[in-house]
Amino acid sequence: AVLAMAHRAVNPHLRATLALGLPLVGSHLARMAIGVADTVMVGWYGVEELAALVIATSFFHILFFLGMGFGIGVMGLIAAAIARDDQVEVRRSTRMALWLSIFYPLLVTPLMWFSQPILLAIGQEPVVAALAQDYLRIAGFGLLPVLCALTLNSYLAAMERTQVVLWITLAGLPVNVFLNWVLIFGNLGAPELGVRGAAIASVSVQVLQLVLLVGYAAWLPAARKYHLFQRFWRVDKAELKAVFLLGLPIGLTMVAEGGLFVASNVMMGWIGTVPLAAHGIALQLASITFMVHLGMSNAATIRVGQAKGRGDARWMRDAGVTVMAVSLAVALLAVTVFVLFPGQLVGLYLDAGDPETPALVAIATGLMFYAALFQLTDAMQVIGLGMLRGVQDTRVPMIIAAISYWLIGMPVAYGLAFVAGIGPAGLWLGLVSGLTVAAALLMRRFWRGLARGDWTREAQPV
Repeated sequence: AVLAMAHRAVNPHLRATLALGLPLVGSHLARMAIGVADTVMVGWYGVEELAALVIATSFFHILFFLGMGFGIGVMGLIAAAIARDDQVEVRRSTRMALWLSIFYPLLVTPLMWFSQPILLAIGQEPVVAALAQDYLRIAGFGLLPVLCALTLNSYLAAMERTQVVLWITLAGLPVNVFLNWVLIFGNLGAPELGVRGAAIASVSVQVLQLVLLVGYAAWLPAARKYHLFQRFWRVDKAELKAVFLLGLPIGLTMVAEGGLFVASNVMMGWIGTVPLAAHGIALQLASITFMVHLGMSNAATIRVGQAKGRGDARWMRDAGVTVMAVSLAVALLAVTVFVLFPGQLVGLYLDAGDPETPALVAIATGLMFYAALFQLTDAMQVIGLGMLRGVQDTRVPMIIAAISYWLIGMPVAYGLAFVAGIGPAGLWLGLVSGLTVAAALLMRRFWRGLARGDWTREAQPV
């Protein structure tokens, strides 16, 4: 009888979570596939160019992570407002998140234009730093469209229009591959641009996706009652401040986590160009599975946000358990694939005829074991963050992330890699330690708060 009751409780949540989450997973994987296409095609072009792309995209993502907090933060806010049928709050929060997503890139794009001195100052090789700046001077113009698209993704996902987000993201993949083929290698009479060609392709796709999202959000009949783009220029100071205070801790949390991986890229660059390229391949393979967990984390934010809007603790509990179960199942599958087929996965990225390929494969294959190690904890830490964002709890998770990643993960990584002399494997063990601590603390916070009734009370401060 107990099992039958549990099945009846979880099964509706499972269906709803998969219906909501799978398109989000697909959109994240499609977005990741665009990055994979860049890495693979630049890797075919040259090892130095591949190393430059790894460090350049890391630089870009640090600035992107800080700005994406506004677009991600409003997802739970919008879901809760829709559950309460608060049309004004939906419009106010989404619009001000778009404002922040427009102004933030204007402030940080100069850092990408003058990135070479920064990269040299942190110990990157001159050739790699120069190529990375060539990439970033073009890719920087994509920050505004990608952040605005992220906010519109959250807006549409909170209305459970995730299939559209998936199809628009998928549409960019073949366009990106085609433009890469033309611009990186100089096909069809185009100039051979190398990493600059990859950057032009990425920005072109980002602009296209934003145009499609704006068009759909303006057309969607179910969204017309929100009047999102009506008098768009009018500032709402109170809501702007609220979204900023909600989103900034999320952005800083993303920087703390993403910065851990970027710092590992930098330190791997100290070891050498070939280890850095190998590290980039292994990290991107691990990131592919992370996109699944990130999509389920977004689903958790929406489902938990809906429960918060209704003040329904039981709904929140069942939604949280369901998302965790799905994410754990995917993590176990990823562990199996990484352990059994590391060489085959790494080989997809490389030209077998390049003389540096054997050394690169040897290092990357060894790192795949450590990528398998943190699958479970990486899944649980991002699901924990998603559930907490659903209840608009962002400040304490930011502190947890900073402690876990920078006071534990980074010192362990540096100590094992350089003090103990373990090298690349030591860096990855440091990543595992930081993610494990974060997962434990974030899960503890959400479930303790739910048990105390913190997340379903009427008034929760932003």
